[in-house]
Amino acid sequence: MGVAAVIGAAAAGGASALGATALVAAGAGAVAAATTAQYKQGQEAQKIQKAGLEQQRVVQQQQVQMAETQQATAQQNINRANQKRPDTQAVLADTQAAAGGGAAGTMLTGPQGVDPQQLALGKNTLLGG
Repeated sequence: MGVAAVIGAAAAGGASALGATALVAAGAGAVAAATTAQYKQGQEAQKIQKAGLEQQRVVQQQQVQMAETQQATAQQNINRANQKRPDTQAVLADTQAAAGGGAAGTMLTGPQGVDPQQLALGKNTLLGG
């Protein structure tokens, strides 16, 4: 029953102005109680919504982390499949060609090696012998 209906019923029954005021006050108290209950329900709904959003954020963060892990694993698998391997045939051929110049041959000395006279410093020092 609304506030207007309560006032109308009080006036029709011949109630005094004091009785009508009491009825209006009672109606206003009921409205205040209903408003308070709605406020509390709204606060509770807001708490539930916040909890749901937090849970959604956590799940989304976990999914992002899982996707990053999967991406790293996929990249490692690709790298493993596309490993660069040394050309052992070319290395072996170069080594055999270099060995043809003799045991003393290097890129710096050539096949004749180093003349021992060039190694002497010409002085009798601790370094020269």
